[in-house]
Amino acid sequence: MAAYCCSSTFSRGTGLFGSLLIHCRTRGPARATTGPGQHRWLSSVSPPQPGTWSSQLARLSPTDLYRLSVTDPDHFWGSAAVDRLRWLKPFHRVRDCDLSSGRISWFPGGKLNVSANCLDVHVEKYPDRVALIWERDEPGTEVKVTYRELLEMTCRLANTLKSHGIQKGDRVAIYMPVSPQSVAAMLACARIGAVHTVVFAGFSSEALAGRIRDAQCKAVLTCNEGVRGGRVIDLKSTVDAAVKSCPTVRHVFVSQKTEKPAVMGQLDVPLEEVMSSQSSVCPAEPLDSEDLLFLLYTSGSTGKPKGVVHTQAGYLLYTSLTHQYVFDHRDGDVFGCVADVGWITGHSYVVYGPLCNGATTVLFESTPVYPNPGRYWEMVQRLGITQFYGAPTALRLLLKYDESWVKKYDRSSLRMLGSVGEPINHEAWHWFHTVVGEGQCPVVDTWWQTETGGICIAPRPAEEGAPILPAMAMRPFFGIQPVLMGEKGEVLCGNSVSGALCISQPWPGMARSIYGDHQRFIEAYFKPYPGYYFTAEIEDALDEHPSVPETAVVGIPHDIKGEVPFAFVVLKGDLDDNSHAILQQLRGLVATKIAKYAVPEHFLVVKRLPKTRSGKIMRRILRKIAMETTADLGDVSTLDDPSVVKEIIEAHKQYRMQRKQEEKEK
Repeated sequence: MAAYCCSSTFSRGTGLFGSLLIHCRTRGPARATTGPGQHRWLSSVSPPQPGTWSSQLARLSPTDLYRLSVTDPDHFWGSAAVDRLRWLKPFHRVRDCDLSSGRISWFPGGKLNVSANCLDVHVEKYPDRVALIWERDEPGTEVKVTYRELLEMTCRLANTLKSHGIQKGDRVAIYMPVSPQSVAAMLACARIGAVHTVVFAGFSSEALAGRIRDAQCKAVLTCNEGVRGGRVIDLKSTVDAAVKSCPTVRHVFVSQKTEKPAVMGQLDVPLEEVMSSQSSVCPAEPLDSEDLLFLLYTSGSTGKPKGVVHTQAGYLLYTSLTHQYVFDHRDGDVFGCVADVGWITGHSYVVYGPLCNGATTVLFESTPVYPNPGRYWEMVQRLGITQFYGAPTALRLLLKYDESWVKKYDRSSLRMLGSVGEPINHEAWHWFHTVVGEGQCPVVDTWWQTETGGICIAPRPAEEGAPILPAMAMRPFFGIQPVLMGEKGEVLCGNSVSGALCISQPWPGMARSIYGDHQRFIEAYFKPYPGYYFTAEIEDALDEHPSVPETAVVGIPHDIKGEVPFAFVVLKGDLDDNSHAILQQLRGLVATKIAKYAVPEHFLVVKRLPKTRSGKIMRRILRKIAMETTADLGDVSTLDDPSVVKEIIEAHKQYRMQRKQEEKEK
């Protein structure tokens, strides 16, 4: 059994590449091997009894909890699942996973209902606790929804869906702005076993239609209009245009959000009107641990839509645990994640994680600068927000304004600040920490993906007083074993090592598949490094393009940004004449799928990539070429065809000359 490396500090890269200050700490858990490099984790113990988490594990320090989670994951996750979730039927084993084949199964045999775990269990204890604070577009018009009210709304909506033929396993698209009704729509689907796919209510009709068709949705939930930043957005017409090319859609449920009446067609159902006649009680469907919970599409408009599949028990447990431990959730907190429910952050840390923990969670409908740049901080003061979780893009926008927009509001309720969605630069981190938090609030820079389900690396949880380094995610969460892989498939150890970021052990929150294309799931995440989960976000986005058979992205130093992506792109056939247009499409694809910050600084079209005889791309060589340090390429004897190196060096030389010429002409 090979030793694994456990990170002590993780420096945010672009998702594909990064540097870990790592050391080999211990050997991995017992594995049943199914072949070279193929590891299959099998549950070897009976499921724990109720109470074991609260009576044993909760008393352990974060360091001891992490150690247990990687050396005895069955005990760790099994105890957490029994104690933190309400099961309708107990699971008979903790996990059965084979990363090499992309088979992931957690808590098989168990049955539960996610909606009941997020609502019913809390209504029994504290029905009048506030579940949602809907921070509407206009400040000072917030609406509070208790757990009892949210349960009733969810049940009425679930019964509405059932009365219109929506059954367990049917897919339902939700194209709604952030609101209690959008949350109830998600929970209503979960309650009856329907599979929701939330589409950001800003996407075009073409993007919406592509997702509906891929998921073969039976129904769509939408609003007549949305309101954001003082602007009214017509949602119904977008849905009308989309469903024209979606023959599987039988009903469009329309919520009347503004006073302007929607133009109703044959498929349309007035949502509030129908809900009002439905019962406020709807039994929660017993669902298998691995039944589908939701699909979330991550690709841009150029490639085939990619519906990431998340299932029931493992996802809910992981979001619950990360929400509690990363953000130090306590009773009475007001958790302020300002993400839209159309993204994974909204799913995990606006809806499922907080509600599973019985928290009060904020639904932010507006923008960071409406009606002025003090909007976030006025909201913090008015709502008494204790944890604020937002994106560096918004922070960089706000730090351009005078600090008085922050300091004029009382932010003493804040206990923790969080960053999500992209690497946070040092300037934004220090502004967030010193100006917003007045140096009193830890800043948790979180690294994770749609595919990971929840936070994988963050500064917290950690021992009391443990240092937090600016702009670094730093520490793996329980059960997460990040490793850097070399080009020969070896685990790299040592200080300041660079390589491909992988995760060596399965965790409950990870995605299960790509909807309708499991082979694509395997090839994207498990084939590059068999037995490991591979985190290549940018490469994955670029490979979505139909004209791009393969790419390799490496990080190179940058004077201001620290490190930027350099993409080597192979095009199909004889497409050189169209390369400029394709590269523009690739930039848009990365910006849409990940974020604008992730768009590679450099694109170099090459005929082929340097590969070993076993087919692994030698990114070390590409990085040296990109950095113009080809005098010492190291060992190239393992290359399948060493002549490819000369080809790429020559292509890069031409690229540099072209760049210099373009700069002169500016």
